[in-house]
Amino acid sequence: MSYQLDRSRREFLRLSALLTAAAALPAWAAPADDAVRIGYLPITDSSPLLVAHANKLFEAEGLHAERPRLFRSWSQLVEAFMAGQVNVVHVLSPITVWARYGSKFPARITAWNHTAGSALTVAPSIDSVKDLGGKKVAVPFWYSIHNVVLQKLLRDAGLTAVTKPKENLQANEVALVVMAPPDMGQALANGSIAGFIVAEPFNAAAETQGIGKILRFTGDVWSDHACCVVFQHQHDLDTRPEWSQKVVNAIVKSQHWMRDHRQETAALLARTAEGKYTPFPQAVLERVLVPSAERDAQYLASGANQHAQWNRERIGFQPYPFPSYTEALIKELKHTTVEGDNNFLAALDPAFVAKDLVDDRFVRKAIESVGGLQAFGLKPSWQRSERIEV
Repeated sequence: MSYQLDRSRREFLRLSALLTAAAALPAWAAPADDAVRIGYLPITDSSPLLVAHANKLFEAEGLHAERPRLFRSWSQLVEAFMAGQVNVVHVLSPITVWARYGSKFPARITAWNHTAGSALTVAPSIDSVKDLGGKKVAVPFWYSIHNVVLQKLLRDAGLTAVTKPKENLQANEVALVVMAPPDMGQALANGSIAGFIVAEPFNAAAETQGIGKILRFTGDVWSDHACCVVFQHQHDLDTRPEWSQKVVNAIVKSQHWMRDHRQETAALLARTAEGKYTPFPQAVLERVLVPSAERDAQYLASGANQHAQWNRERIGFQPYPFPSYTEALIKELKHTTVEGDNNFLAALDPAFVAKDLVDDRFVRKAIESVGGLQAFGLKPSWQRSERIEV
């Protein structure tokens, strides 16, 4: 366990150093060709990028897409993105805030990759958030929607998040530790942590292995929230607008296809598939991607989902980056405890960030080309109201 924590802490410090130094990095030159170079972590958050590659949607737009490059950590992915080795990535939405405003790195969100798709998984002996008092819970990264939602749950239960674990926790304290998602299941099984909050399919894997249960889905706390977003270099958006439009077109068409092809998506991403994009069996991916009325009823009965009238898709796919979400995210980040220097957040105006961090020119056109927002089950409006309720 100590090795896992040390390694994860080193990864966080490495990314902190990268972002701190980003402003001093020399401007990189785009490769001479127009190849789409995708960087991803093997989680369901990356599905639209991987399906777009598998279904040759980039080629349909007249682009050449190299085989997506798999990374094992956020620091590795961000480092490759900063160096120009990859030019289309999915990253945790709060990381984009940190990168653009904490380090002045020139990149912007061009689309959402998915909605919801995460959960708080706990040991079988844990029956409520209150039961986490005096225990450790793992998060995948300080700048993550997981950390934001978890701390809201803890505050509502009268618990205090502690970011630097100590030997003797008080009954009202919960020690948060950054841990790589692949290590979370083992740590939960051996009792090193009482729970973890992370992207799928790690929660589904814990369920199927019988080592944990879903205490709460993040999408039941923040309805249809973004988790990972598509992040692209400002240089590409400014100097290669036609190329950028085609990239976003392919990603949007991928999400549109996935909505009605959930089982096929699981098959494409499974470890036994030709592409070998992820290390997960198809059955685990189907548990996340394919809706089940029976499990839906079970989750409502257990309290993992508590809002019967909300969208309860375990993971959803729609690409439009609603401004209201970005504004709410900035407000939430301002009072979410993280390690490191987060003073840059204090000066951020949520309305400004919603316009400056996000470039929605390309995604709007792409959405209209497949039938508008209605094609994704949404109302025909570029505005929405956020629903956040513990």
